[in-house]
Amino acid sequence: MFPTTADPLAGLASIPQVVEAATAAREEVDALLWRRDIRGAAAEVASASRQRGARDSAAIDGADVALVEDSPMGRLLDASVVLTAAVPTQVDVFATAPLQALAHLHALVAHGFVPPEELGRPRSGDVADDPLHLGGLPPARAAAERMTLLARTLTTPTVAPALLVAAVAHAEIAVLRPFSWGSGLLARAVTRLVMAERGVDPSLFSIPENGMVELGRSSYVRALRAYVTGTREGVTEFCVWHSAAVAAGARAVVVP
Repeated sequence: MFPTTADPLAGLASIPQVVEAATAAREEVDALLWRRDIRGAAAEVASASRQRGARDSAAIDGADVALVEDSPMGRLLDASVVLTAAVPTQVDVFATAPLQALAHLHALVAHGFVPPEELGRPRSGDVADDPLHLGGLPPARAAAERMTLLARTLTTPTVAPALLVAAVAHAEIAVLRPFSWGSGLLARAVTRLVMAERGVDPSLFSIPENGMVELGRSSYVRALRAYVTGTREGVTEFCVWHSAAVAAGARAVVVP
């Protein structure tokens, strides 16, 4: 996926369509951050963002958020809430040790869904949950190699806009499914991590997960499948889709 260059995202950052979409999304987030009503209710807005984002992320994976019960889907919502709440605690770690932050978050979100020895550990076999029915699971060894490359990319200086970095990190985790359970939830949490760590939305007011829901689950799947092709067109399609979701998630914020 990533070329071996000093800046592996430079090629993507040279695609006008990708940069335009990321710039437009950044402008929506900036407008949100400058709103006086948002700044005046910062704690409430951030809390509401975490709750709504967690519910929307769980819904993408099939949870019925209208009916919370002691069932796998009910516990999925609980896990998503725990994960999203923990994102702010891992922003600084993610900046220098992305895989360490992901392992910590996986240990939280997958508790009760995988055996204890699998918590925070990449899958060793070629089985993983696939709530979006993407198919084509990469072998465990290939997934591990690409995750190492992703971590290197995330800690390498780049000319790419932060939201392009977020899109690539999100897509890589979503399609590689590096963990036996919960990779989709983690992929969406990583969008928040990158936005916070790179100063796009340091207070995490916006709700990118809501934008993903608004664009539609089927469009999310199409965008990820386009990314899997590894072509310039396919990767561009996902990055543009991701920026549109971030923009919609910024517009969705209201003061509680």
